[in-house]
Amino acid sequence: MSTVSAAVVLQARMGSTRMPGKVLADLDGRPLVAHCIARLRAASVGPVVVATTTRPDDDELADVARACGAAVFRGPVDDVLLRYVLAARWLAVDQVIRATADNPAVDIGSVRRTLEWLVEHDVDHVVERDLPVGGGVEAVRTAALVDALKRTSDHGDREHVTLFLKRDGRYRVGQPLAPAHLRRPDVRVTVDTPADLARMRQLLRAVGARRWLVPLGEIIEAWDALPAPARVA
Repeated sequence: MSTVSAAVVLQARMGSTRMPGKVLADLDGRPLVAHCIARLRAASVGPVVVATTTRPDDDELADVARACGAAVFRGPVDDVLLRYVLAARWLAVDQVIRATADNPAVDIGSVRRTLEWLVEHDVDHVVERDLPVGGGVEAVRTAALVDALKRTSDHGDREHVTLFLKRDGRYRVGQPLAPAHLRRPDVRVTVDTPADLARMRQLLRAVGARRWLVPLGEIIEAWDALPAPARVA
């Protein structure tokens, strides 16, 4: 891995349409985004950069990210694909791990696994199958992001970064299965709603106070111990 030029780019902004400000919501005594940064840094595949917007309401987010040890890149608000391309060029990396700041329980091992799969199989994009919702990341070649930027002007493609890569037949896409003990697509560890946030607080309490780097497998076990109504999205 030492010869691979890669970085983790974590997209985040305060202006979430469904839950504004969620990236700084308190989760076990720390902002939600701090959990994301800590887990991604623990993967040790390259620098972690928070890619946020140039809007003033993201100033506080940028300050928090830096305090957590991440670099910060600020770019377009809605054209997230362009934000990623600009961030990758700023970092001068050939591969990017795309992560999102609503996933505070992302599997630490998935970061390295997807990057290694991308390089070893010489593909353009990789995402693992059957992880819990919010448990994974995407690995993508910078060259593929640049190419997609040139080829699509569709708003959805530009907002969702890798959508064009996954649906257009010209790109080489890998979808390896996640490790067997983590294949739980029925489990939800993303935070899109207040109910999701409340559930994540329950899960972290169950695995032990302030255990921010607890393995995803233990969080899955805590999910299975929740009362059935608490698991409803």
